[in-house]
Amino acid sequence: MSRDWRSVFEAEKVCVVVPTYNNERTITDVLRRIQAYTNQIIVVNDGSTQETMKAIVAAFDEEDDTRLIVSYFPNRGKGYALKIGFLQAVERGYRYAITIDSDGQHFPEDIPQIMECFLQHRDALIVGARNLTADNMPSQNTFANKFSNFWFHLQTGIRLEDTQSGYRLYPLERINFRWPITPRYEAELELLVFSAWRGTPVVSVPVRVYYPPESERVSHFRPFWDFFRISVLNSVLTFGALLYYLPVRLIRAIRSCFR
Repeated sequence: MSRDWRSVFEAEKVCVVVPTYNNERTITDVLRRIQAYTNQIIVVNDGSTQETMKAIVAAFDEEDDTRLIVSYFPNRGKGYALKIGFLQAVERGYRYAITIDSDGQHFPEDIPQIMECFLQHRDALIVGARNLTADNMPSQNTFANKFSNFWFHLQTGIRLEDTQSGYRLYPLERINFRWPITPRYEAELELLVFSAWRGTPVVSVPVRVYYPPESERVSHFRPFWDFFRISVLNSVLTFGALLYYLPVRLIRAIRSCFR
């Protein structure tokens, strides 16, 4: 028997945070599909055009007061948008937040899979793992993800299938908002690594992904500069793992031996 997901979202204090930047062609459809499961939605309009704002408004019932639209200018980056969304979620009393991209690559219909995993692994950071061998997966995405997976394992000791997926469920009470989160794409890697260092379990669940034909894709990822920033961040995090996480992990292991 299928669950009443609206009731589960409300009882468990879960919301969906949707950051968007100039996704006017896809955002309305994404939001309407999310509403099949919950109206607990926070949209963060990260300096988009007026067309994007109109598309956001078109997705909601005017009488619905459960959703929240946060807008600001200029564009500040995905990391900044996520942090604003999380802070708004905490202020509204939510304990967990699902993050989903607004470009149509993620399937809102996979929300039940993420929620089922959440109900089995409470307080874990749940990552939606995409099929990286799919025929339509851009080759640069596959390489970048394998590269990121390697560094994440080195920095945390945890093997994860898809460290670059933005389709996640975050336990908000286990996020330290004083962490030095960078404002752009690499923030998702930071959140993953810092959570693991703090002892938050990290669990994967399979999700689908849709990549439209190259001529139809809308991406704000800058291959050279964003990959460069991620590489610098990985160097910093690896240095931090040597100085902080590995000694902490050793101390935890020694303490457990004397319990």
